Amino acid sequence: MLKIQEIREIIKLIDQSSIEKFTFESNGEKIKLEKGNGQSNTAPSVIATAPIVQQEAPVVQPVVVEPVTVAVQEVPVATPQTEDPSLHKVISPMVGTFYASPSPEESAYVQNGDKVKPESIVCIVEAMKLFNEIEAEISGEIVEILVKDGQLVEYGQPLFLVKSN
Repeated sequence: MLKIQEIREIIKLIDQSSIEKFTFESNGEKIKLEKGNGQSNTAPSVIATAPIVQQEAPVVQPVVVEPVTVAVQEVPVATPQTEDPSLHKVISPMVGTFYASPSPEESAYVQNGDKVKPESIVCIVEAMKLFNEIEAEISGEIVEILVKDGQLVEYGQPLFLVKSN
């Protein structure tokens, strides 16, 4: 039988990964973990069933629990060399995938040195199959692009540095 600490570790690993569903069965025990649909910040649900007890005396067998390995991809986050308070940061309003252009065949919305207006579209952040156009929010010049095309971005992560006019 799995110990509660082992179950907690499995829940933590699944919660930190991109795995949506996980099922573990051993000697009549079953643990099923499912993440929510992403609309709330609830922990994965856990359904555990007890082993089936037979009328005869059960034979006790050792349970071997193998460690769960989860591949974690580190995403490097580019940071500006110096923090310049005169530069405006265009930040990601959501978690998603950064795209510099409207499609792979087209050129990027902006490059370093391009002039932008507050309503200028500077990139797309795709979240849950929705492509969200991100605007510059300020008039100025793109000084630095802080993320790469196709990179995963977090909520509040700086995407661009803009020197305001």
